[in-house]
Amino acid sequence: ALYEWTGQHVTTYIAGHLLERMGYKVEYVTAGSFPSATGLADGDITAALELWSNSMGEVHPKYIAEGKTIDLGDTGIETRLGWLYPKHMEKDCPGLPAWDAFLACSELFATAETFPKGRFLDYPADWGVSSTNFIRSKGLPFVPISAGSEGAMIAELKSSVQRKSPLVMKMWAPHWILSKVEHGWIEMPQDLATEAELVPPRAFNVAWRGLKDKWPAAYRFLVAYKITNAIQEQLIDQIDNGGQDVSVATAKWIDENRPYWEPFVDAATKQ
Repeated sequence: ALYEWTGQHVTTYIAGHLLERMGYKVEYVTAGSFPSATGLADGDITAALELWSNSMGEVHPKYIAEGKTIDLGDTGIETRLGWLYPKHMEKDCPGLPAWDAFLACSELFATAETFPKGRFLDYPADWGVSSTNFIRSKGLPFVPISAGSEGAMIAELKSSVQRKSPLVMKMWAPHWILSKVEHGWIEMPQDLATEAELVPPRAFNVAWRGLKDKWPAAYRFLVAYKITNAIQEQLIDQIDNGGQDVSVATAKWIDENRPYWEPFVDAATKQ
């Protein structure tokens, strides 16, 4: 399954190319995080790599608990989730990234449409609206706006940095943009971060329950397979900024990094 963000495509295409080298035929199917759960349970989709626990909805955990799908383990990436701002905002609000200073400076994040409240850029609505719900339930002095896509979010961040304009947004790591722009993360108190579902999420892989019996080597490979933040960010940059095709970029990476991935294939095939 292919989801809505480039990092997941990188994770998936590397695995797919390696499965092809093992002799399998691989089909990539665009099926968003929520609807893919049914496909996995029915066997129409064999595997979904890099589900994020904070934005996968309630169906995936339900199907895993019922044994309709299988948790294959973590992807290997170190995740972060929070509210991010461009570093230039600290000039006008020197108390940042402290939570109380952030709330006191809310007008600095305002636009003509939201004044006197600050504007908060949330994820695309189909990724989940936990931050929007949190802002509204707490009566925070911000107006949440859903981004249209990952690309739109990154475009806003780049524009804010270039124009020194106000911005606070929900963001995650790993992402290539974080190595390109100076930024800070709002230091939300832990109890509020938990309530806002901003604790570091788990990123893990899921499979159809029949995978282990029908394609045991593929199953063993996907259990062993891991990816790192550095690998993802390097390839995301090449794809999103360099214009490279994801399939081509990941295949090239495989050609150049055999010592990294060979142990995963060996774990699957040398039984």
